[in-house]
Amino acid sequence: MIFICYSKCSTCKGIEKTMKEKGLKFDKRDIKENNPQKDEIKEWHIQSKLPLKRFFNTSGLLYRELNLKDKINNMSDEEQYELLQTDGMLMKRPILLFDDQVLLGPDVKKYVESL
Repeated sequence: MIFICYSKCSTCKGIEKTMKEKGLKFDKRDIKENNPQKDEIKEWHIQSKLPLKRFFNTSGLLYRELNLKDKINNMSDEEQYELLQTDGMLMKRPILLFDDQVLLGPDVKKYVESL
């Protein structure tokens, strides 16, 4: 299991704490220090079966600064993968990877709490 998070995010910290309390074994990856690359993002997108738009941190400062709300619908998947790989802060977090599954944001919390 790989837990991709932002170490300063209170939600990520809470989920990590719960995972440890439940004795879950996982590798932690800080999304800011080790930004996902295009090939990874593309693979996660395919595995998740979610719309690519869900991979964006729409409440983030960078998302708003780049005015992506108005641009993203006119971008191809390839353009979105390229953009997402430029800065981990553009990505929805946390991300949980396990058994060929990909969970994002609130779905990670629901999953961890259900264990």
